[in-house]
Amino acid sequence: MSVPAPKPTRILLVEDDVQLASLIGEYLREHEFQVNVDHRGDSGAERILRDAPDLVVLDVLLPGLNGMDVCRRVRAEYAGPILMLTARDDDIDEIIGLELGADDYVKKPVEPRVLLARIRALLRRTSQNSVTIPSEPRCFSFGSFSIDQTARRVTLAGECVELTTGEFDLLWLLASAAGTVLSRDVILASLRGIDYDGLDRSIDIGISRLRAKLQDTATPPARIKTVRGRGYLFVSDAW
Repeated sequence: MSVPAPKPTRILLVEDDVQLASLIGEYLREHEFQVNVDHRGDSGAERILRDAPDLVVLDVLLPGLNGMDVCRRVRAEYAGPILMLTARDDDIDEIIGLELGADDYVKKPVEPRVLLARIRALLRRTSQNSVTIPSEPRCFSFGSFSIDQTARRVTLAGECVELTTGEFDLLWLLASAAGTVLSRDVILASLRGIDYDGLDRSIDIGISRLRAKLQDTATPPARIKTVRGRGYLFVSDAW
């Protein structure tokens, strides 16, 4: 009996630049992705919720509904990774996008190879088909807090905490290294495969969002501490 071929990864590209969308779509299809394209934000948001693609590539400047509003509208119901495209030179789009639940961003002009690498990194992080090493813990519990990597579930005081893909991966990395300070270099290399350039604020934004969702709003925070000049520390006995 022949083994059925695996289904291709489905990507929805929401981009109003027809030429760029065609270029990106063709390049990704050459690398065995199934790519659908939408040129408007309002209809793109509807397709995200209706079709639940494996990953969304979302431009910021769109007719009908801008990318930030699309991200805000779908994030509560769409659990897959969202990679945003921004044409701005400053980092305001990055900051806002990450705060709204985007998982990564790429600045225009888009280099297809860079975009492909970022997409693959996001899919590796969210893949449910990765090989499980038996000796590697898949769940951690600290007092009233628990995090389950297999189920991708976080609970605090018996209540489920809703996290985006990026927030979960960041929290899992911190919890699995409880008691050890992780630098931004280590965190970015582990989660996104890139070096810290001294300016990237995505980790700081992610930490801030985690603290808010994990009721770690004291001054200074007690559960995820900032160690000045070194990085971040998950405190195992603060839960």
